[in-house]
Amino acid sequence: MTRSERLSADYETTRVTVGAHPVEFLRVQHPDAWTAAEVKHAAHGVRLETIGMVICRQRPGTAKGFVFLSLEDESGVSNIVITPQLYEQSRLLIAEEAFLRIEGVIQQHEGVTHLRAMRVRALQTTVPASESHDFH
Repeated sequence: MTRSERLSADYETTRVTVGAHPVEFLRVQHPDAWTAAEVKHAAHGVRLETIGMVICRQRPGTAKGFVFLSLEDESGVSNIVITPQLYEQSRLLIAEEAFLRIEGVIQQHEGVTHLRAMRVRALQTTVPASESHDFH
């Protein structure tokens, strides 16, 4: 089996893999996208783009319409903040797509790094993904 065939077989049979992370297969198409490890150490105010697999979506009733995503790649997890306006513009993409490409500005606060999204795009791929844990 090739690496991608093995990844597909892993997800089809067990819904997880101990092999290559799915984003590794997308990374070559997006060489300028920052990894989660790089995003974590980016300076406040830096504008950047990252890609990843959505592993968690949260839209708490107390958050005034803000949506929080956890985006995983081969190096870790990035925290994404979606404004109510951006969510309304891209609702289906944010709520349904397994892989996203997010452009935004880094916010550092008390040791926590978030990427405040300004643009959200789907990553068109046949790479399998794990199911996200969504809380609305």
